[in-house]
Amino acid sequence: MRLYSRGQVVLFSVCSFAVALLAAFGLGLIRLPAAGSAAPDGEAAPAALERYDTGAPAAPSEPGVISSPHILTADTSQEYTQDERENISVYERLNSGVVNITTEVVSINYFLEPVPSAGGSGSGSIIDPAGYVLTNHHVVKDAFKVYVNLADGSRYEGKIQGTDEENDLAVLKFDPPKDRRLTVIPYGDSSGLRVGQKVLAIGNPFGLERTLTRGIVSGIGRPVQQDAKTIIRDMIQTDASINPGNSGGPLLNSRGEMIGINTMIYSPSGGSVGVGFAVPVNTAKRVVPDLIRYGMVQRGWIDVTAVQLFPALVEFMKERGYPVPVEQGLLVSQARRNGNADRAGIRGGSTPARYYSSVFYVGGDIITAIAGKKVASIADLYSALENTKPGQEVEVEYYRSGRRISVKLALSDRAEYRKQE
Repeated sequence: MRLYSRGQVVLFSVCSFAVALLAAFGLGLIRLPAAGSAAPDGEAAPAALERYDTGAPAAPSEPGVISSPHILTADTSQEYTQDERENISVYERLNSGVVNITTEVVSINYFLEPVPSAGGSGSGSIIDPAGYVLTNHHVVKDAFKVYVNLADGSRYEGKIQGTDEENDLAVLKFDPPKDRRLTVIPYGDSSGLRVGQKVLAIGNPFGLERTLTRGIVSGIGRPVQQDAKTIIRDMIQTDASINPGNSGGPLLNSRGEMIGINTMIYSPSGGSVGVGFAVPVNTAKRVVPDLIRYGMVQRGWIDVTAVQLFPALVEFMKERGYPVPVEQGLLVSQARRNGNADRAGIRGGSTPARYYSSVFYVGGDIITAIAGKKVASIADLYSALENTKPGQEVEVEYYRSGRRISVKLALSDRAEYRKQE
């Protein structure tokens, strides 16, 4: 048995305590308190929280709650992408230039009396500081009264300055106060549009005023037939959400320039399914001056009454011995006496024929092209002459007795022709 002196015992004890203390630190059983950050219970606050110290004076601590200088706070500054900044800028600059249009129509009550009632609603773009608004024809069709509702909630009664049913466009006019400065939606250029280009639509879908939707140009140059007589050419297809109430509102590029007028959607359900159509702004720029000045668009016309060829008519004509060298075209039933077609040598038919309730004449010339555009239907006839003016000279191609003939004639005024019918 070995005996140790008192000095050796003290030395061994100190060494053992030091080893135990180092082991406790290594195992994490003991932590050093952070300077100036003691918790309410006297325990050391986690050092990791110090990096979020805002430098603000410490608030009085409550039991179980870490004092405010150590609370993790969210950064309130918001960063936007370039695309988002463009969207925000366009909306903030131009949304007040988009108006909500509401109408009143005349209906018949149970006593067969005409009474005013609420009509439809749509959107429009202020295009002139004098109070001119561009919208769709169908938004104000059959309207007895028209109201223009501005972004600040003010409401003005307007009047229909002019309409163009063939392009589904209309111009309204209201009289703002003289000291009122209106936001004008600037015209852009629709001739250079590319599929994939970003577009923005502002409108009032379902009465939700000045709603912004975003998409791309999905297609260009789309012909869309409205009815038996009307095809709107070169329409812009977009996947930007367009719903009832968006009609007449602007389709904008990323610079905030109007490139189209939102007009219609293709939808089995009545809601937006990503196939919307807008009238190109270049069409609007062409017709708006006429709408403001004349209330209508002055267009050229060929003074004929035409019938669209169809299989039963072609078969009937062949049975009667009339040559039909083409399956598609417009049969000239009558050429108005001394009209431009008559003077150019185009002939109408002489043999009456009936198809259901329609009566026309067969044996006349068959028009197949006007101004270089193929004509196979009545809608094609209107479309071929949509961008013409009275007095303008156009080339007309037609067949007579199997022979193709081409003549030039000066167009008449369509409105004057309609008055004489």
